[in-house]
Amino acid sequence: MGLSCQQLTCRRGRSTLFAGVNFKLQAGEALWVQGRNGSGKTTLLRMLCGLARPDRGSVFWHGQAILATRPQFHAELLHIGHADGLKPDLLAWENLALGALPGSHCTRAEAQQALAAIGLAAEAQRPVRLLSQGQRKRVALARLLLAPQRPLWILDEPIASLDQEAAAQVGAILQAHCARGGMLVLTTHQEPALPGVRRLQLGAPC
Repeated sequence: MGLSCQQLTCRRGRSTLFAGVNFKLQAGEALWVQGRNGSGKTTLLRMLCGLARPDRGSVFWHGQAILATRPQFHAELLHIGHADGLKPDLLAWENLALGALPGSHCTRAEAQQALAAIGLAAEAQRPVRLLSQGQRKRVALARLLLAPQRPLWILDEPIASLDQEAAAQVGAILQAHCARGGMLVLTTHQEPALPGVRRLQLGAPC
């Protein structure tokens, strides 16, 4: 049981981005989606979240189609896309407290603790519009620390724009998630430091 898909296919006009994508992901496992720019990595992740519909095939969560069990599935999912999804005029901690995780409550203290843990204690009181690109990315990724109970994390380029130290911090968070039985699907141009990570290459036979 866990996350699985069967024969996922995506077309754009007369072109096919990918076809026949199949995999099964179980507790403690991580899947690294690879492919050249334009191969459909972000589109595939959106399909796995139920945010885009495939031209063919289905996505399943614990054996049930995600479209048939959407509320339960989304309650167990954390998705962070390539865009940070932050409101620029809100303070860093306000972005987490007011919009960190749909369906979850986050206090100011919890938001500030998450920001401190990811190296942004001094930036918690600053509007996001004043932060650097890397700092904004870390604010978005602080959501990971607020969602340890959500078993499925789907992350699009989680370490893009991060310096080496911040990337190592995020890598440790991802390792801890898998170690406690969580599942992870991610895209990244850098090989993730995840023991036993499986690979799914788009643009190649599946």
